[in-house]
Amino acid sequence: MLKKIIIIFLLLLVVISLYRLFYKVKDSSHSITIKTTETKSAWVGPSHFQIPIHTDKNGDLIQYGYELIAHTALYLGPKGSVQHSTNGMNCQNCHLEAGTKPWGLNYGSVFSTYPKFRERSGSIETIYKRVNDCMERSLNGKALDTGSKEMKAIYAYIEWLGTDIPKGKKVNGSGIEILPYISAPANPTQGKIIYVQNCEKCHGANGEGVLDSSGKMYTYPPLWGKHSYNNAAGMFQISKLAGFIKNNMPNGINYHTPTLTAQASWDVAAFINAQSRPTKDQSKDWPVLATKPIDYPFGPYADHFSETQHKFGPFEPIASSRKKNQ
Repeated sequence: MLKKIIIIFLLLLVVISLYRLFYKVKDSSHSITIKTTETKSAWVGPSHFQIPIHTDKNGDLIQYGYELIAHTALYLGPKGSVQHSTNGMNCQNCHLEAGTKPWGLNYGSVFSTYPKFRERSGSIETIYKRVNDCMERSLNGKALDTGSKEMKAIYAYIEWLGTDIPKGKKVNGSGIEILPYISAPANPTQGKIIYVQNCEKCHGANGEGVLDSSGKMYTYPPLWGKHSYNNAAGMFQISKLAGFIKNNMPNGINYHTPTLTAQASWDVAAFINAQSRPTKDQSKDWPVLATKPIDYPFGPYADHFSETQHKFGPFEPIASSRKKNQ
């Protein structure tokens, strides 16, 4: 009898142990699920190898749009096969991996959010207008005819990339990450040291970039000088360039594995944008002065801070003043 009681007792201990082990594993897997759900994944665009060339009536047009983004200069550059209207840079020199890389100024939310009102022009802008802004500013060239095959192809490619994004939604990882403001002005002198150590080998000692073997487009784009973006381009705002650098440079890194600190990114952006480059008339930009970005490097402004502080910082005093006046 005693032997039976002991056996039953031992069996109960085994059952209880198995019960507790089961629920421990279950709870553990449940907590992992919650963690995964709460962690936002950054949008990654489809590869150009997935373009439905043979299954979509617009497949060939989408493919041409990809080519125009990835190899712009071959078609529209100084030696382009279609026209000679841009500076030799490619759209994907800024819109990395043909507009598909997270935090690489991608096109993930373009089709879902345009048309939209933009403070810079003070008007509702279409995708066509936005593309031509890049043509005239970042590529320091001429606007495309909105009815041209080239504009239709770029539109088709952007639409294809954003097919699965609900209208009005901006996906995580879109555009450029906005870095926290630094407490002191960004330092171009320190930025030059960082540039020499991390950037010069690709972009050149004088920011001239490196042409590919064809001599028609850049493998590594010029960062200043006559073939680079002009002073009306988005990258001429230091916060945008710093955010871009932080998650994408030196070439090959991504937002999971940044090489430069936020401070270093601000400093090297200050050095790059302190160099000479082409100019563009901006007299019609930001018709409402109060909506000018804090780091917009040209006046007039709706505040008393200097143009130098608006260009290099510190930006927190400007931001605080703006909040008080709202």
